[in-house]
Amino acid sequence: MEQLPFKEAIKVWIRVAIYSFGGPAGQIAVMHKILVEEKKWISENRFLHALNYCMLLPGPEAQQLATYIGWLLHRTKGGLTAGILFVIPGFVSILILSILYAAYRDVGIVEAIFFGIKPAVLAIVVGAVIKIGKKAIKNEVMFVLAALAFIAIFFFEVDFPYIIVAAGLTGFIGGKFWEEKFHVIKGHYLAEGDKDKDNDENALIDSKIQPVRPSLKKTLKTIFIFLTLWSLPLLIIGLVIGVENIFFSEGLFFSKTAVVTFGGAYAVLAYIAQKAVEDYGWLKSGEMLDGLGMAETTPGPLIQVVQFVGFMGAYRLSGSLDPITAGILASLLVTWVTFIPCFLFIFTGAPYIEYLRGNKSLTTALSGITAAVVGVVLNLGVWFAIHTLFSEVNEKYLYGARWLIPEWSTVNIGSLIIALIASFFIFKELG
Repeated sequence: MEQLPFKEAIKVWIRVAIYSFGGPAGQIAVMHKILVEEKKWISENRFLHALNYCMLLPGPEAQQLATYIGWLLHRTKGGLTAGILFVIPGFVSILILSILYAAYRDVGIVEAIFFGIKPAVLAIVVGAVIKIGKKAIKNEVMFVLAALAFIAIFFFEVDFPYIIVAAGLTGFIGGKFWEEKFHVIKGHYLAEGDKDKDNDENALIDSKIQPVRPSLKKTLKTIFIFLTLWSLPLLIIGLVIGVENIFFSEGLFFSKTAVVTFGGAYAVLAYIAQKAVEDYGWLKSGEMLDGLGMAETTPGPLIQVVQFVGFMGAYRLSGSLDPITAGILASLLVTWVTFIPCFLFIFTGAPYIEYLRGNKSLTTALSGITAAVVGVVLNLGVWFAIHTLFSEVNEKYLYGARWLIPEWSTVNIGSLIIALIASFFIFKELG
């Protein structure tokens, strides 16, 4: 028998979804305020434990945290409700903006809006580097990991997944021999001064949550169901229209991306941009910033920017389909293959979380990954800065490394001024 009314939970998750602006830090703060402080549906300790688990997973940690807490309160229907509602506002908003962008971007006012968004988002990316850096770069070892990650992706174009795997292994192994240097990720996103409530109150709050025991049979069933749901669109597309089309390419690419998106949207954007712009031709270099601007200014997870990438790729390579129709179908497909894995990870792993929560080896691996993410996001900032502030950028290769050399005569003064103003306010907020 449920001790928390499900109908009330639906209203609360709608409220969380509507207020889910400001990236993962803001979204997690909203959930903490509503679920821990206001509703007292989950204790401070349980909230942090759930968050730590979600931080270990690929994908948007805020959406996964909502799914996890929804599952904790009302099991599968609660997790599905919380996770889906968290995505819907952002999906609808970015779909509308993508259509306007593709159809009317040559109209003066639309063009002006996105001209201003690009350098402003550039400042936000710089702010993200600083925020993540403060949390992750606690010592010289973490600094070296961040620097190596930047050099690998910026100069040698090493794919993001390889960097993440290498950083995780380094953290895992390093923690065995030098724990004090690698065990640096211990708490996330709570305001300074926040403290755990006393154990009695935690126990009282958590007593409302029904206990669950892991079951191998249920785990295998969950894996089968969600792997089937995840792969079904690709199987249908492949059987009906073949594999040589934009939809199959995007579905396959973003299915792969879904399992390597450690560190959130900022980190994986460099990887997506590299592939979408340089390899597939779905976007032009400056358009990724436009998409990030959409995700920054709408509710929902920042990784929803992949929807814009999918829309524009299908819009440009629509074949015999109407471009807008192709873009809408691609938006649905990309969103599906991006978020179905989130439900798979939560519903499969949540029953076993007690076995994972206090594991120092996992924590040191996460510390290494988070440090590397700082370098990857810095790469994103430098890459965006060069392509936003200069109209012409040349690529040159020297000693096996790629160098991006801007034509200084093509600097865009307007973008530079907007970026400096936005940076001033970002740095003022960061203190």
